[in-house]
Amino acid sequence: MSELLNQFECILDSDPLINEVGFIHPSQFATLESEASDALDGGDGSFWIRDHKLGISSEVVLLLYKAAREQFMNAIAEYRKLDGLSLPSAEALGIVVMKCSKALVLLSPDFGTAWNSRKLIVSKKTQASMFTDELRLSALVLSYSPKSEQAWSHRRWVIKNMARNRTTLQEILREESDLVEKIAERSKMNYRAWNHRCWLVSYMDREQVIQELKKSKTWAGLHVSDNSCFHYRMRIAAVSKKRGRVILVLKFI
Repeated sequence: MSELLNQFECILDSDPLINEVGFIHPSQFATLESEASDALDGGDGSFWIRDHKLGISSEVVLLLYKAAREQFMNAIAEYRKLDGLSLPSAEALGIVVMKCSKALVLLSPDFGTAWNSRKLIVSKKTQASMFTDELRLSALVLSYSPKSEQAWSHRRWVIKNMARNRTTLQEILREESDLVEKIAERSKMNYRAWNHRCWLVSYMDREQVIQELKKSKTWAGLHVSDNSCFHYRMRIAAVSKKRGRVILVLKFI
């Protein structure tokens, strides 16, 4: 199991831009491999990757999960013993925790302890790139588990921390709004996704509130059965009213 997990972790490290994960029946691997000469084969058809798309054989998911969970639980237990100490061993353990927790949340999106361990380690860092990596990882999880509450919650934690850098916040909010809309197209009545978008409104400036009203009006007209969007528009109206822009809201609703 450890060899299979090591291979999985190596694949994740080799392509940090993986943007989609799928679980594939073993019978489909032969077709995929015949179409791509650069496919990665785990010796028994365990993994396939091309153009930043990763396929995992459904036959090995349980084995991978058990191996990743065991590695993670051992690593986080050792890390907590050294937490707060500026030791090279603590830094090395932190790297192991980040690596195995990444594999674990991809296999089990709502494994809260794994997500929390990532918060613990990232919160001690100063590199902005680490927060960007966390957004990328949670987006990857949401690509196949769009209703994962832990993944959405993790994104909000990351954005709260990134909000301290006001120069990039508005761009992040635009990207988040687009992400929710993209996911909502594939995952109907996704309350968690729209609730995340509602949460974003409190961070938006005047211009973004106007743009969100315009965008959501068009989307609502094309998806009249998805009442989550209407709830979102009510949230925008409430925030706008609180800020004293009732006339502006009524103009666009």
